[in-house]
Amino acid sequence: MSAAPLLVLMSVISIQFGQAVGRTLFDDLGATGVVLLRVTISALVLAVATRPRVRSWPRAAWRAAALLGVAVAGLNLLSALALRTVPLGVVVTVSFLGPLTVSLVQTRRLLDLVWALLAGAGVALLWWHPGAAVPLSGLVVAALAGVCGAGYIMLTARLGGLVPGVGGLPVSLTVAALVALPFGAGGASAVTERPTLLLGAGAVALLQTIFPYVLELTALRTLPTRVFGILASLNPAAAAIAGRLVLNQHLGPVELAALALVTSASAGVTLIRRPPTTTAPNPTVKSHPPRP
Repeated sequence: MSAAPLLVLMSVISIQFGQAVGRTLFDDLGATGVVLLRVTISALVLAVATRPRVRSWPRAAWRAAALLGVAVAGLNLLSALALRTVPLGVVVTVSFLGPLTVSLVQTRRLLDLVWALLAGAGVALLWWHPGAAVPLSGLVVAALAGVCGAGYIMLTARLGGLVPGVGGLPVSLTVAALVALPFGAGGASAVTERPTLLLGAGAVALLQTIFPYVLELTALRTLPTRVFGILASLNPAAAAIAGRLVLNQHLGPVELAALALVTSASAGVTLIRRPPTTTAPNPTVKSHPPRP
């Protein structure tokens, strides 16, 4: 039995627990400060590991990497801001609509309407009955993060077609760090007085970016992207579990129902997609990539 599905599941768990651990650092580093440190550490580690040959890049690749970096920064900054007031499971559920929309557009089947209605019903539950623990403003920010997530997927595909291998990721993360710098510098400066906070930020970078990157890169060498998408659909559920265990966040019946609807829609649209005939999956192009 292939170990690839297990690697993807490990990646899903790692990403969401990484987000939960990052949330515990907000009081010390600020939401944007955590993002800045995590993205910067991840960029440095992956740059050393991959050693991208940027000198041979065409101008279009640099443009794609820069745009991807902006999308990465937007995705992470907005998600962090939403997490200040909205439970982790709800943030991931709402922001997951970005990747789901990309999948729906790509499949274009009549059954897609069913999945779109399921996802829409899930978000409508949160929107019309958010409850005291889920402010509407936080849902709006999470939805904007989902827009950036959709852009991240499309731009990752674009960059993957221009740059061989996965060398584009550390360059895009570097751009993301530069974009996040004016927003997170104030909070991140706390590490000068408390250097031990770097250990926490490093742990978040490892759990949320570096570790999933290695796991999914390995898994996608043998795992069809359709199966990957189904397994990645478990991200909202994993986020709810991480929020409960790490942050002691409780989701009510409405939030759990919304989570189930969006997860079912994401799994369904991926399940019915016909994979390419014989082309091996590109590890830089994924239906639901990890949050970098």
